Amino acid sequence: MKKHLVILILGILLISCLDKKKQDDNKLLGNEVVTFVINQFPNNHDYNKEIYISGDFEGWSGGREQFKLKKKNNNYSITIPKYRETINFKFTQGNWETVECLENGNPIENRTYAFTGQDEKVEVNIANWYNLVENNQVSTASKNVHVFAEDFEIPQLNRKRKVSVYLPPNYETSNKHYQVLYFQDGQNVFDVKTSYTGEWEVDETLNAMYNEMGFELIVVAIDHGGNKRLNEYSAWDHEKYGKGEGKLYLDFLVNNLKPEIDKTYRTKPDHNNTGIMGSSLGGLFAHYAAVKRPDVFGQAGVFSPSFWYAENGFKFTEEHPNNTKFYYLIGDQEGEEMVNNMNRMVELMELNGFSNIHKKIEPNGIHSESFWKTEFKQAISWLFINQ
Repeated sequence: MKKHLVILILGILLISCLDKKKQDDNKLLGNEVVTFVINQFPNNHDYNKEIYISGDFEGWSGGREQFKLKKKNNNYSITIPKYRETINFKFTQGNWETVECLENGNPIENRTYAFTGQDEKVEVNIANWYNLVENNQVSTASKNVHVFAEDFEIPQLNRKRKVSVYLPPNYETSNKHYQVLYFQDGQNVFDVKTSYTGEWEVDETLNAMYNEMGFELIVVAIDHGGNKRLNEYSAWDHEKYGKGEGKLYLDFLVNNLKPEIDKTYRTKPDHNNTGIMGSSLGGLFAHYAAVKRPDVFGQAGVFSPSFWYAENGFKFTEEHPNNTKFYYLIGDQEGEEMVNNMNRMVELMELNGFSNIHKKIEPNGIHSESFWKTEFKQAISWLFINQ
């Protein structure tokens, strides 16, 4: 009798656990889905290639196996559950070098889908793939932008990375020392030729600011790590997306790259003259770096931060108050979850000793470089000029 009772109790517990798991899965994924169907391609599309969807719901990885589209009769499709109210995404052939683009090779804006409360099917046309027209792209980088290293060593992660540097227009004709800004997602900072979603036009903006007001700044742009981008820009492990490598990546910036930059160029190396900036997951990392190392970074530009990815970041921030200048930006069209998380973080910081914060929620702002580049001048002025 006792044996049967034990078996019965164990059975009830097992059913309860399965029900809870099902509830948790439903909470994570949502009950509604959208199915994207691609049925039109450029004439030179290779149907032997796989196609992936990549977006803010999976960390802008460029192409994860679980987000590979199914192919049938030269049509591709994928069903995406409701990860959040609104998702931003693009299609690739496995990495950002093969992202979809306009017919002439120029980047397109991020695609956006807002869940409606019911299942839907959305048909998509692909105008072109970036790798098919890349050679036709003309570099838009200014003459005062150069490649510092094509393959700078990241010993902490056993990887290499391209690093580009913008120097003020008067750098070669002066003996001045300059403030420095470290920028994430370096492919998108200076040059439309290397970008996969459009460029920030940081060099054009800073050249104009120099001509208008004499503002001078060195910018160090570090390319992201492709399919390692998500891991490198988060300091915390993620149940679905793997190990957080942000601590190691920050150690690389502080102890390997920054000393080389300070040795090579006439910089002002102290924290009051050193900033960090990024958007999306790069914004998450810029926030973490400035919270973790206020002795290194005195300014942080945090655009459209992906706080959804790292819940542990809230507790970590609460425990590390400092006087670094933080500039937070988000567009009200980036989704309720994104806006609410940024508001939650800023409120937490204001309640726990952070005293140097600026927050901006821009009406009609979207999750894209076209939005961020229009806001760069205002952010950089608050961070570096209004001191």
